[in-house]
Amino acid sequence: MNIVTQLSGDAFNITLDSPKNLNAQSPGMWEQLTEIFHAVPTAARFIILRGNGKAFSAGLDREMFTPQGIEGQPSFLDLAALPEDEIDGIISHYQEAFRTLRDLPQLSFALVQGYAIGAGFQLALACDMIVTEPDAQFALKETSLGLIPDLGGSGHIYRLLGYSRALEFCATGRFMSGVEAHALGVAVSCTADLEAGLDSILEPMRAATPNAVVETKQVLRNIAYGEEPWLAERRAQTRRLKDLRSVFMQSQGS
Repeated sequence: MNIVTQLSGDAFNITLDSPKNLNAQSPGMWEQLTEIFHAVPTAARFIILRGNGKAFSAGLDREMFTPQGIEGQPSFLDLAALPEDEIDGIISHYQEAFRTLRDLPQLSFALVQGYAIGAGFQLALACDMIVTEPDAQFALKETSLGLIPDLGGSGHIYRLLGYSRALEFCATGRFMSGVEAHALGVAVSCTADLEAGLDSILEPMRAATPNAVVETKQVLRNIAYGEEPWLAERRAQTRRLKDLRSVFMQSQGS
């Protein structure tokens, strides 16, 4: 998987650049992304994730399901033959890119056109927000392959849709259009012009105090991870008050 990165002002752009196979994913690509996410430039306030070509990402490279797998990487048949604790460790390693992206202080956006299927949808869900074209197609088709979404997708789709809708969506493996994704709150914007849709969100965010935006993300993320909401808010507001006092004192030359 070729991945192109570029810092443009306060936005760090990451582009999946294997259009011939619809930006299909592999463990090697996840390792690349992990390295990229751990090295996001400090000047970046926002991370923009794109897929070059007709699709954001059509999911796992099907070579992973063949006995030979992808050169230099274990096939799923090889993985299944290992002891359970080793399988657990390898899957945890695969999940690292998706966890790292969601936990970064920068706000992250997935711009989705064409297909976001399986691991492709899970990568989009790992971003803080999704901007989609109306005719984009989202699906978690792991059950059709005898698997489950294990790259953070199960938790994200549960929080977005609730138990019953999430179960229906995952168990059937059906497609969800960009229009439906927006109506259900999976995507924050649905527009034929992805860049314009993104800009309409970034503009007011750029006008807000950067540290307050970062802290807001952390509060909501911690609540999603199970922290008691009132406690999460108190802790975050305490940090904000300390930061504001520090800025004021510096401005006074104290």
